[in-house]
Amino acid sequence: MFFLLFQVYSAILQTQSSMNKSNIKRFNVRVYGLLINNRSEILVSDELIKKGTVKVTKFPGGGLHFGEGLRECLSREFSEETGVSVEVKEHIYTTDFFVPSAFDDDSQVIAVYYRVQTDEWEKIPVSDKKFDFNVPPGVEAERFRWVPLSELDKEESIHLPTDKLVVNLLLRTFSESTKQLYGY
Repeated sequence: MFFLLFQVYSAILQTQSSMNKSNIKRFNVRVYGLLINNRSEILVSDELIKKGTVKVTKFPGGGLHFGEGLRECLSREFSEETGVSVEVKEHIYTTDFFVPSAFDDDSQVIAVYYRVQTDEWEKIPVSDKKFDFNVPPGVEAERFRWVPLSELDKEESIHLPTDKLVVNLLLRTFSESTKQLYGY
């Protein structure tokens, strides 16, 4: 598993090092939550971005506002996006390499990941189908779904480079003994 994690990390670094960094003018701090239900499934967000022209699957979360802490941001984002309150648990990962934003051309992403927990996970509106949108062309949209942890390592499950790295960390960290510890 460590070798796989190293391969993913190396591929990301090679891709990022070939990019033009001179356009970067600001930091974009993003905070994401890893919510695992009692069926060993993790919540992902299927999104239409860039005026509905690009499809991405990522973890729920969003951008930090000025005057806001990381945990406060994640609680707010989860509530806004899913309609449920979460308890922000332990820190999982913070980006430690250059990542340009997938949403604009002039910002560098600093992504922070936490495990989150809620007793209200069944209230989150989800779909069983990937990219289950019914919106007109040019409209951005978001839809949630549960992905079994056993299927999370498939490349098509997650799109953003940092999320892919976190998937590998998650699968390594949440071994069977850890799942039992957290009651998954």
